[in-house]
Amino acid sequence: MYTLNLHHHKTLALKIFHSINDFSSTKKTIITLGTFDGVHIGHKKILERVIQNTDNEKYESLVLTFFPHPRMVLQEDCDIELLNTIDEKIYLLDEIGLENLVIHPFDEMFSRLTAEEFVKTVLVDRFDIHKIIIGHDHRFGRNRTANIDDLIAYGEQYNFEVEQISVQEINEISVSSTKIRQALVEGNMTLANDYLGYEYFLTGNVVQGKQLGRTIDFPTANIEVKENYKLIPQNGVYIVKSIIVDKVIFGMMNIGFNPTVNGENRSIEVHYFDFNADLYHQNVRVSILKRIRSEQKFSSVDALKTQLETDKKEALSCLNNL
Repeated sequence: MYTLNLHHHKTLALKIFHSINDFSSTKKTIITLGTFDGVHIGHKKILERVIQNTDNEKYESLVLTFFPHPRMVLQEDCDIELLNTIDEKIYLLDEIGLENLVIHPFDEMFSRLTAEEFVKTVLVDRFDIHKIIIGHDHRFGRNRTANIDDLIAYGEQYNFEVEQISVQEINEISVSSTKIRQALVEGNMTLANDYLGYEYFLTGNVVQGKQLGRTIDFPTANIEVKENYKLIPQNGVYIVKSIIVDKVIFGMMNIGFNPTVNGENRSIEVHYFDFNADLYHQNVRVSILKRIRSEQKFSSVDALKTQLETDKKEALSCLNNL
């Protein structure tokens, strides 16, 4: 059997550094920093502004983000759910055309840097900053005591520019993130995808399932999303697509507990249409287009099969109208 290469063949143009101390460049940098969870249309506007400011490669674009998420470190029992895993975020930032991504491990020590230490040792000495593009409400330094006015003063002292993102834009971004999360929890893919500017996707390895699907002519790929912080949409049946061997393959996905066969753990299973290669141990990206229905318990496996046939018909007719 051939090995499937499930992702596009392009290598990342984005350079990735796993610590502030690893970064180096011969050019001054245009910087923004934040979690950019979802890399949605609001984030894109800011990230594109960073790229525009590089002045045709006179400067280099740089995004500083933190992993784990600061709240995961500073708050006990934080059960934050994120729209992207770190690998998914890398993929999305690369698509936008950014040059450098620094993913710094957020820890207690970093959280204790004073504002001036952060500006001097990170922005100036390490990143050789020309300009920072930042939200008006951004607070930084130990106990988040410094604000945008302090940053502007440091800019004058250390000779870098500060561009503020307007209140309105920042509000749009936080509203978008909240609405995307809410829409996914409700299974409203149309709304979530509109705010994202792309189809929300899950990434995971195909693992062995119960193999019930193949006995009723609906073989499924069982997707294991290993990052427990990744937000999984509401249980139910969805129309999805993946790129497999450079071809777009459509299918339908069930998220849920398989109540008909008394399942106990939540699973994510995809039945691809007109496709029968072995996907075991492959890593797949599943883009979610639309929710068809909620999960149901059927009186028998036969009743489940009949419903799946109905679902498939509905999915195919929706796809024909896309």
